Amino acid sequence: MTELPETPSFSLAGQSAFVTGASSGIGQGCAAALAAAGAHVVCVARGAKKLDETVAAIQARGQSAEALVLDICDLGALAQVFEARAFDVVVNSAGTARHSPAIETAPVDFDAVMGLNLRAAYFLSAEAAKAMMREGTPGSIIHISSQMGHVGGIDRAVYCASKHGLEGMVKAMAIEWGPECIRINTICPTFIRTPLGAQTLGDPARRRWVEDKIKLGRVGEVEDIMGAVVYLASQASALVTGTSMMIDGGWTAD
Repeated sequence: MTELPETPSFSLAGQSAFVTGASSGIGQGCAAALAAAGAHVVCVARGAKKLDETVAAIQARGQSAEALVLDICDLGALAQVFEARAFDVVVNSAGTARHSPAIETAPVDFDAVMGLNLRAAYFLSAEAAKAMMREGTPGSIIHISSQMGHVGGIDRAVYCASKHGLEGMVKAMAIEWGPECIRINTICPTFIRTPLGAQTLGDPARRRWVEDKIKLGRVGEVEDIMGAVVYLASQASALVTGTSMMIDGGWTAD
């Protein structure tokens, strides 16, 4: 009798997850996906109202979640969270964009984008990894990056800089933390129908540009990201680190 290999488990039962940007959009979808896979999810955002609504909706499904109001740009508060507890899975979906021609970029806009998309992501990763090392447990850190971490885009010099930086950061951290069995990866979506994407998709000319670049001919939905985050969080991706999962409808295939 031939003995067949067993498919690795996608279950996250008994695990804890920390998800930033969880009150809406991709972050909310990630929190819902991880909870559905069995994890207890700490849903993180700056504002309480929508965050509490997300947690209540997860709990209404009979799944486990709690809310944590936190600005991840506050590095002191961020450190306190991870000094108190470690998580098996950390998903960073907090991000921002301020688009303009490069020659018109204001320093305040540059600092805001870099502060959240790169600086906060860097120290969130470091704090999460330190906590995992302290507890002696393996873990998975997942950043919601962008296809714009691999290509350029119209009026997106600052945003692209932040996401290209994030991609390089993840590669270096993967090398450093691999011996500790801590994996770190990115998910790189194309334009997804979220509040953040609305400023581009609401412009007919920009929407045509987007749809022309996406080979599958449609804008992404939050649901397109949910399976990927469960995969990268679970043992199904046990040998995956330091890389990017492109969910871009073929945008970067050119």
